[in-house]
Amino acid sequence: MPRTPPFTRRRLLVAGAAAPALLALPALAQARFPERAITLVVPFGPGGIADLTARVVGEQFAAALGQQVIVDNRPGAGGIVAAQQLRSARADGHTLLLMSNATAVSVGLFRNLPYDPLRDFAPIATLGYFDLGIFVPAASRFTTLAELLAHARAHPGRLNVGTIAIGSTQHLAAKLFETVAGIDTLTVPYRASPAVLTALRAGEIDVAFEIVGPMLPHVNAGAVRALAVTSGQRNAALPQVPTVAQAGVAGYDVASWNALAAPAGTPAAVIDALNRAARDAVAAPAVRERLGALGMRLQAGSPAELQTLLHNEIRRWSEVIRRAGIEPE
Repeated sequence: MPRTPPFTRRRLLVAGAAAPALLALPALAQARFPERAITLVVPFGPGGIADLTARVVGEQFAAALGQQVIVDNRPGAGGIVAAQQLRSARADGHTLLLMSNATAVSVGLFRNLPYDPLRDFAPIATLGYFDLGIFVPAASRFTTLAELLAHARAHPGRLNVGTIAIGSTQHLAAKLFETVAGIDTLTVPYRASPAVLTALRAGEIDVAFEIVGPMLPHVNAGAVRALAVTSGQRNAALPQVPTVAQAGVAGYDVASWNALAAPAGTPAAVIDALNRAARDAVAAPAVRERLGALGMRLQAGSPAELQTLLHNEIRRWSEVIRRAGIEPE
């Protein structure tokens, strides 16, 4: 039997030794994530709560993942510009989107979205929830939500409810409240939250639906009063204020939210790494202190939980939009 030449045996030995290393290459590639800076696309302008959330969480991501997180503000068009940027990005986890309930609302507001949030985005994790409040001027005759409801039922169509633009979370929350409470109101839309606050303090509107965080300084200063918060639990920043359900409107539960998503097709190992980073960020004391002061309830869940939330929110707000008679664009 012929013997294998020594140099051939050496080659076989080298090849055999290299095989385990070659098999380990995919694992090594995954272990290197992220390889460069992460871009976090935010569908809102600088300075708002969503922008601040992205920057505070981004700082924790950068520390945990060892790469810079660049916040890229892309406001306008109902979040379509930001969503399209994510959809066209490489599915490698280096481009993320700060989603919100506006992502779900947009499905019912636009006839032909150039993307499908459920199909084109890979959910990572929720970051937290923003309660809305029902606010009245400090000098208002209404001291409880029950008093406001009694007035609205006695005077159909005469209670003026201020919100920001038609189709916003605040506006749709007010329309859903009208339906669930069985009342008829006059909704007055304004361009932005400061205009709503000005109108409320001037007595031009009877009540306003607005995110709790920006209203806290005015509540604490005694300029406005909170009658209720809209979510299913009391807000830590306003512990004395009941929920709408506790105040007598059973079944009403609304909160705005922020979450993270990547392009569809992003590897599962990358999604897992980003989910862990999100959970760690939300649990960080510095994050809880800074965002908790804005009335945000921090909560990070699994990708599956976020997918379920998005699905349910799309279905709910599409129905609210239909009942409110808002014509999709």
